[in-house]
Amino acid sequence: QVQLVESGGGLVQTGDSLRLSCAASGRTFGSRGMGWFRQAPGKEREFVAGVSWSGNNVYYADSVKGRFTISRDNAKNTVYLQMNTLKPEDTAVYYCALSYNSGASVNKVEYAYWGQGTQVTVSS
Repeated sequence: QVQLVESGGGLVQTGDSLRLSCAASGRTFGSRGMGWFRQAPGKEREFVAGVSWSGNNVYYADSVKGRFTISRDNAKNTVYLQMNTLKPEDTAVYYCALSYNSGASVNKVEYAYWGQGTQVTVSS
């Protein structure tokens, strides 16, 4: 069984930065892709960023490209999401997820495990 625990969310102002962390239990972390998704009130959960098992391949939604950076530390079983130049439209609950395979996907159904989420609120 894998558990994912996100941290680092909070209330910030437009233009500020936050760094989210997702700590994973279990031995499968280092061989699986990881993703960050977000869900705003009344909207569907959407892909934000993904990273392959090695960290060599990363993917971003167009809305965060150039502002967000995903990375991972397999020795610490942790994936990060550095969020810079935050905007009010980034306000959402952010979830990390562990993929079924070694790559990362924009598709929610290709993720096997999910964290409980961490709230990010960006005030204007």
